[in-house]
Amino acid sequence: MLSSHPIKKASLGNLFKLNFEGDLGIPRNEFMSDEMPKIEDLHPKVRHWLEYCINLCQPDRVHMCDGSEEEDLALREYLRKEHMVEDLPKMKNCILATTDPRDVARVEAQTFISTENERETHPILKKGVKGKLGNWISPIDYTDEKNERFPGCMRGRTMYIIPFSMGVLGSPLAKVGIQITDSAYVVCSMRIMTRMGHDALDWIDHHGGYFVKCLHSVGQPLPMAEAPISNWPCNPEEVMILHRPYNREIVSFGSGYGGNSLLGKKCFALRIGCTIGRDEGWLAEHMLIVGVTPPNGKKHYIAAAFPSQCGKTNLAMMSAELPGYKIECVGDDIAWMKWDEKGQLRGINPENGFFGVAPGTSHKTNPNAMEVLKENTIFTNVGRTSDGGVFWEGLEDEMDLEKLENKFLWPGFGQNLRVLDWVLRRLEGEDCAVPSPIGLLPKPGSVNVEGLNPKPNMDELFSLPKDFWEAEVQELRKYFKEQVGDDFPLQMWNELDALEKRVQNM
Repeated sequence: MLSSHPIKKASLGNLFKLNFEGDLGIPRNEFMSDEMPKIEDLHPKVRHWLEYCINLCQPDRVHMCDGSEEEDLALREYLRKEHMVEDLPKMKNCILATTDPRDVARVEAQTFISTENERETHPILKKGVKGKLGNWISPIDYTDEKNERFPGCMRGRTMYIIPFSMGVLGSPLAKVGIQITDSAYVVCSMRIMTRMGHDALDWIDHHGGYFVKCLHSVGQPLPMAEAPISNWPCNPEEVMILHRPYNREIVSFGSGYGGNSLLGKKCFALRIGCTIGRDEGWLAEHMLIVGVTPPNGKKHYIAAAFPSQCGKTNLAMMSAELPGYKIECVGDDIAWMKWDEKGQLRGINPENGFFGVAPGTSHKTNPNAMEVLKENTIFTNVGRTSDGGVFWEGLEDEMDLEKLENKFLWPGFGQNLRVLDWVLRRLEGEDCAVPSPIGLLPKPGSVNVEGLNPKPNMDELFSLPKDFWEAEVQELRKYFKEQVGDDFPLQMWNELDALEKRVQNM
């Protein structure tokens, strides 16, 4: 499910078509404008890479995307004609796509990082242990896998060239990429998730031809041997997502699902981004950023990292459940952060829209998200109601919300502001914490629970069962030994040893 940013996006100009006709013999796409610069007008590094990709993939048509509303409307109409999407009459400017059932999620097992030294990609594993911290592929095998898949993969299709920025252009943290794809669904989605258009090409010109190369194909040249399931072209048997951090290059083949095909997200913003950040002295993190202004008017920005499916988006987009508070969502998934000249940590959300899973999202768990989703959203693999709306797990009318609340010790969702309220008071120097074997916990009565019904059992919430923590320490030790091994820092081992001693003395 994709949703546009609630702020209306300004048009980036007239339709922009790269005139490869005559240059490389590629005929024009039927709905593109004739007002287009020639290939010679692009930066040489861009031109050479595009020529390489066109010769490799052999598309029938080439189109340079500008992210304009006219272009988006034309692409959506094309997707309707191909029966890849349908309109949702109950909602404003929203469409629904249904994928091949084999192409519904990220493929971590087929996602690889290519470096000269394997240890640069992941720690050396304990013998016999299957790694969970990334998959390595050698540069030679990277090239072989790419060359086995991409030659001729776009025959019969249009190659779309998407210049885009991660972050607002003008920000010292903004970076630019160019994604090539043969999927109009990907183009429409990238328009939501990135800042697409001419300005990105200008940025490249002013930065010595620097850009991240992103090549994607659904892996089904035309004509296809078999009709696609759900009119969704993909090649599940050959799916592979490859990254070369030092070359600033991403290659994705065989999947149209957003997590595998929108290469500005995890591929660029995290996997390539963390290498760029290391080289330039900043951080690319899988974190939300939320602005919290308490009644005293002093705004704090909070970055938070949680595992997947732990409520990052709900926290980032929560409503202010306490009087006098103001909540502002900066980002719900990825944060780029850097210390400025004065030593102040600054951060941006490199993305432009929201991308998330629908199940569990409701007016109870995330009312702000439900409001945003009413307009300008691409839904994927959700249910369609008879009146032209959408449905997913979590929207059932018969849901017993009272029972759901009673399953948890803390109400969560928007009430998590009460936790942030305690955090901000600590930042202001209030004495509201007590030491414990696992760190500082709230003093009794220091978390504001006024108005909650039923009142949470705070003693149980902050209890520290010794048997649980003994098992937890051993699980942590086992995981770090097997998955990280000699690469685990000595300081972290010391912290774990100290935690174990404190738990033993409980």
